[in-house]
Amino acid sequence: MAPITGLILTGGGARAAYQVGVLAGLSRLRREAGELPGNPFPVIAGTSAGAINAAALACGADDFDTAVALLNRVWRNFHAEQVYRADAFGVIRSGARWLSLFTLGWALTRWRRARPRSLLDNSPLEDLLRELLPLDRLRGHLQAGHLRALAITGSSYSTGEHLTFYEAVDEIAPWTRSQRVAVRARLTHEHLMASSAIPFIFPAVPLSVLGRRDHVGDGSMRQSAPISPAVHLGADRILVVGAGRLNEPVGARAAVSGYPSLAQIAGHALSNIFLDALAVDIERLQRVNHTLSLLGPEALSRTSLRPIELLVIAPSQRLDDIAARHLHSLPTPVRAMLRAVGVSAGEVPCQSGGDRGAALASYLLFEAPYTRELIALGEADTLARREDVLRFFGWGRARSGLSAAA
Repeated sequence: MAPITGLILTGGGARAAYQVGVLAGLSRLRREAGELPGNPFPVIAGTSAGAINAAALACGADDFDTAVALLNRVWRNFHAEQVYRADAFGVIRSGARWLSLFTLGWALTRWRRARPRSLLDNSPLEDLLRELLPLDRLRGHLQAGHLRALAITGSSYSTGEHLTFYEAVDEIAPWTRSQRVAVRARLTHEHLMASSAIPFIFPAVPLSVLGRRDHVGDGSMRQSAPISPAVHLGADRILVVGAGRLNEPVGARAAVSGYPSLAQIAGHALSNIFLDALAVDIERLQRVNHTLSLLGPEALSRTSLRPIELLVIAPSQRLDDIAARHLHSLPTPVRAMLRAVGVSAGEVPCQSGGDRGAALASYLLFEAPYTRELIALGEADTLARREDVLRFFGWGRARSGLSAAA
């Protein structure tokens, strides 16, 4: 019986363009290996912006190459205005008022209407999702066998729990772990908006959760086990696509002199939310696999644990540094707002002696020059792992066997 392959797409705002490059590389390698059309990922799980990419793949599960091509076209031609209000009026209504609370909060909080919920207004994103993602197709793909399960993660501000919303073809019972709850649900665009609601930057979304109404934000928050949903949904082997470097190069990085700006602190916090839990979970799964490899058949039969084959593809370059080269691409009102919190435009961290807030900007740079460079990097990193990818999927084996028999 063929193993069930799962796909994990992590969060990271605009950094998720890298995932599209990885998917494009996979699509190319599969075609070159002569594999039959179809969906190589029966189980798909996504978080934050990765949840949007995951949903796009699931909606196009009957034609993987076409789904990847759609993602590629959208991300290669992105503009910030498609994701959040980037005009002067929109930024003033959300970001400027939000920042003013630091200095005038004692006065503004007396009026409820003066309490913005987030730094930016991401209502344009909902319009884009409804236009591009026909989620009503999910049920048909599940019933037709093109897909086994789709999971979207979020974090409840109301209860503090990490939530995994999922649709599946099999009767998979919801699971509960410490501060982690799975909820079987009919997935909607509201779930995607909630999962991608970067803390402080985008507003939380009210969702129905086990009979109550929770305000749910970005799924990367409190996500202690990013790989877990794919395992619970039946995956035997899992491809993880990260949105940040999991292993920094040897040697200290140049530090920024002086007290860190608000942008630097925010960027550091977001990196902790989006990147650190994945590295820990990968190490944990690798330790479990190693332990299981040491057990004999009898001991293995007494444990519910099972080995999970894992392939991880993550950026070979710092996305913060790439973002620093593209800060000028942001709309003028957004650049002005970011400058107010310490983002220095036009400075490249690796050359200027450290980060100048580009980490924060890297999550908001939904602009074509930046996303295209990330897509190119993702595809190049995937093609550089050609042998690992072909071995992981077993692509090309049938054709090699025919050639040998001939």
